[in-house]
Amino acid sequence: MATRPAVLDDVSRAIIEQLQQDGRRPYASIGKAVGLSEAAVRQRVGRLQDAGILQIVAVTDPMQVGFPRAAMVGIRVDGDIDPVATAMEALPEVDYLVICAGSFDILAEVTAEDDDHLLRVVNQSIRGIPGVRATETFVYLKLRKQFYAWGTR
Repeated sequence: MATRPAVLDDVSRAIIEQLQQDGRRPYASIGKAVGLSEAAVRQRVGRLQDAGILQIVAVTDPMQVGFPRAAMVGIRVDGDIDPVATAMEALPEVDYLVICAGSFDILAEVTAEDDDHLLRVVNQSIRGIPGVRATETFVYLKLRKQFYAWGTR
């Protein structure tokens, strides 16, 4: 069953856009920008977080915090995809995981300490999961853009 997108009013959209510009922006200044009190903004943000629509997190550059090797791994699965995806969710090196259509069933972004660590993750951790038929690894050479402020359109 497909997940139905959340219905957001214009004020919630504006709050999200304010936080995407600066996740540390005070609720009082957001309130001024969107026409609400600080308390009302705090309540709305809480509801957006509780509904799983919004997360406020610190985004790091993996290369700057000890994980200079990153790669996207395409995985082809025999049989049911869900058990493979569930097993991959548990891998600490996997920081992005999607089930997709096309030549791969799953795409996983992996961060590693070095090439040996990446090899262990792909060869042992991922290929060792029952149902994994094949993998293809795309090693990142340089991060050119990492963008999360796409707004609410």
